[in-house]
Amino acid sequence: MNEFYVSPLSDRYASEEMRRIFSPQFKYSTWRRLWVALAESEKKLGLPITDEQIEELQRHVENIDFNAVQRYESELHHDVMAHIKAYADLCPKAAPIIHLGSTSCYVTDNTDLIQMRQAYQILIPKLLKVIELLADFAQQYAKLPCLGFTHFQPAQLTTVGKRACLWLQDFVWDIHEMKRGVNQLMFLGAKGATGTQASFYSLFEGNLEKLHELDRLIAQKMGFESLVTISGQTYSRKQDIQALSPLSSFAASVHKFGNDIRLLSHLKEVQEGFGEKQVGSSAMPYKKNPMLSERLCSLARFVITGVQNTHHTAATQWLERTLDDSANRRLILPEMFLATDALINILLLVVESLKVNHEMIAKRLEEELPYIATENILMEAVKKGGNRQDIHERLRCHVIEEKAGNLLARLASDPAFGLAEVELASYRDPKNFIGAAAYQVTRFLKEEVEPLFSPLTA
Repeated sequence: MNEFYVSPLSDRYASEEMRRIFSPQFKYSTWRRLWVALAESEKKLGLPITDEQIEELQRHVENIDFNAVQRYESELHHDVMAHIKAYADLCPKAAPIIHLGSTSCYVTDNTDLIQMRQAYQILIPKLLKVIELLADFAQQYAKLPCLGFTHFQPAQLTTVGKRACLWLQDFVWDIHEMKRGVNQLMFLGAKGATGTQASFYSLFEGNLEKLHELDRLIAQKMGFESLVTISGQTYSRKQDIQALSPLSSFAASVHKFGNDIRLLSHLKEVQEGFGEKQVGSSAMPYKKNPMLSERLCSLARFVITGVQNTHHTAATQWLERTLDDSANRRLILPEMFLATDALINILLLVVESLKVNHEMIAKRLEEELPYIATENILMEAVKKGGNRQDIHERLRCHVIEEKAGNLLARLASDPAFGLAEVELASYRDPKNFIGAAAYQVTRFLKEEVEPLFSPLTA
């Protein structure tokens, strides 16, 4: 048992692979990789840096003495300088050129971008798997009629598969937004204390081509093609809004899905899986609460609201740099990705375990279908010469006076409708009330879901 507080995102919800990306080891070894990339690029552009110095830096990228870092930071009260000194202790030959020309945001901002990009590379394949599973579910139940609801009141029929496509469509839009989010991440590069590259301008004696090439080389080494042209000391915090907005939007989709499963669970029509030894309530042994769907809604609210933080941060930056973003971003960037990772992991469990209760769906249809059929019966009676207003009133009276189970027989015996019982028989078949639902499912899966798995679009 831990003696001190540990975030539930670390020890309960997020995956090991996502936690590793936002771990101290990954973060600070990435700082060192950036220092190596800087030295390599400066050497290539003519600065007096030796192969021996670079090799020494490379050897100690992963070898971080966190105790030494802590000692330095307690004295210096500056995390980047503490890491520079701890790195220099391991690399005495390279010590004079570590961080040459740079400011702290060279390592902090560029590392944030690297972490966000790699986090998306974990999230997107997982969301694709959710989409694949949900598409299979939608196809399987494309033609299964069920009662539709508006305002959570009985409405026209739909199908279980068509309803699943409502969730699926949101997730399809989300994956497009996530791909756009990661593709538009732009590397900061080496821009210096106020974004003018003044220190590098001095190092390269005013050679503008070398300044541009320095940025390009570092970005290339770190796997980025796009670079910001204009920045202060930091990249614009608008980029955090763009990077985290797809996560917040996805969380809204998850919340809608989770709420729907909770409602359907109450109706006993569609339910998440329930383990053989799972306990639904400490007090009520019979309970089978939709616990995973409830957890989805709970975590989703956290992610939905998190993006507001990035708006406030972007709005309050001063001129070329202020430090009131730093502590805030240490929290919000990792936690948004860790929480989104948790959402997708739980979502996978729910989608994989969905169970459809055919009997309960059929029972509810049997109870409600005669009422729903009255609109069609009204149209048919009018086509046979009846007065729309009179027929509507007679239908209303029949519905009030008779239980639904006898409604169709009662209407057949009423000459005002001109409908024989054999004609009314078709109104007992739910498949006659689902419209184009099954076709819509097939078309949607073919035109909007299948392309996601094409080699050209994956």
